[in-house]
Formats: sequence, structure tokens, C-alpha cells
Amino acid sequence: MTTRYKVVLAYDGTNFAGFQRQPNQRTVEQVFTKAVNKMAKDPVEPIVIYGAGRTDAGVHAFGQTIHFDLPYEINERGVRRGLNSLLPTDTLVQSVEIVSDDFHARYDTVGKRYWYRAYQDEFVDPFKRNRTGHFKFTADIDRIQQAIGDLEGKHDFSTFVASGSQAHDHVREIYSAKAWSLPDEREIQFEFCGSGFLYNQVRIMVAVLMEIGQGRRSVDCIPALLATKDREQARGTAPAAGLYMKKVYYNEHELQADLNKH
Repeated sequence: MTTRYKVVLAYDGTNFAGFQRQPNQRTVEQVFTKAVNKMAKDPVEPIVIYGAGRTDAGVHAFGQTIHFDLPYEINERGVRRGLNSLLPTDTLVQSVEIVSDDFHARYDTVGKRYWYRAYQDEFVDPFKRNRTGHFKFTADIDRIQQAIGDLEGKHDFSTFVASGSQAHDHVREIYSAKAWSLPDEREIQFEFCGSGFLYNQVRIMVAVLMEIGQGRRSVDCIPALLATKDREQARGTAPAAGLYMKKVYYNEHELQADLNKH
């Protein structure tokens, strides 16, 4: 008899080579798997973790969600305390919940929310270099706000997916796409909530929107870009350091409530 745990995990992606396990690389999956198995006293059958999605090297998370099974039951507080005592300081278990045996961190999602911070200055701020994407130009937030709504809705996002994607279907629905300016911080910030996102999709969308803000593209270019289904028409990719996996949704009511708030 096993017990399934749903864990919401935060991490600073700076010193990780992404989420997914890779040979001879420090990844979130590798570090967390090691901690779980150590907490479980190195069980006969190694414990495998399953994540809601992959993040690339340098990408951060507030709300990465994973699940795993233990061969016995430990209370939720005990699991959280145990894991946080074993994990390195650039990771943190935010919450732990015992869930049904048919819960799956990846396949049960109904939506995901991502946040992006674009820092605008000629020079790199040493205190933001690992937390924001650096852009040497200043973008016009009004132009970006005029354009960003065209990303909302259900579309084929083939233009906005990087090579290396394993997805066969590039149709996704974006429920909400917003941008705002923080002049004192020299930042433009973006938030996207959707059914799911393709490989590098958010970073490519941000790159296009920043090009629109710079005046290198027209404010009404996005429908035409979507129609081409051609990655060559949107070749830029915003830096990984500015991207955060903010939240993964498993409940339609919670998703709708957040959409109404935002």
C-alpha cells in the first residue's frame, strides 16, 4: 500500500540545468529525487517523482508541482519538514498534500500561470542579473499592451515554439495575457495564464512583444505571425533568468477565480 503526495516546490533556477534529469548535470529532478529517497530511508524500489512541466536552465519557479508515492504514510507536515531539511537552500517545499492514487502532476493540470520580468537598461544590474531578462533598449508599454491581447484565445502556436519541442500538437489556449510597467524598477512585467505552454513559448512571446515595444514590429503583427506557423518569423527568445513558473492549476474553480481576480 503506497501513499501519494502532491508537493508544490519553489526554486531559484540559477544554478540548475533545468528541471529534467540529465547526465552529469545538477537538475531540480535529480536534487529532489535524491532528497525524497533519503527521507524514505533508501527504499528497496527507488522513488520516482513526476513534475507538472519542465523548466529550462536558469528558469525559476514559485509553484512547480510534483507527485511521488511513498511505501507508507507520513503526515503532510512531517514530509514538508523532512524534505526541507534535506534540500539545498535554492529549493523550498511550499506545501504538501496527500492525494488520491490516480492524481498525476502532469496529466491532471487544467492551467498554468507564468510570470516574466524584463529589465531595461544599457548595463546589467548585478542584483538582477539572475532574476530578470536583460534588454538594452526601452520598450513602449502602450504598444505592448495594444498587441498582447492578440495572443489570447485558442491558436496554433507553431510560430512560438522552439526546435526541440516534443509536442505533436501546437494548439494551446491562452486565457489571459497581460503586461505592465514598473518605471522605478526599469522593468516591464508579463503574466500569461493558459491551458499549457510549449517549449520556450513564453520566452518567444515576450521577445516578440518587446520587439513590438521597441518599434521593430507593428502592434498588429501577432495574428499574421500566428497564421504563418513558422518559427523563422519569430526567432528571438527572451533570456531564461526572467521567467518564473508561478502556479499550476488542478481545479477549474480555482483557475476561474484567479482569472477573475487578475
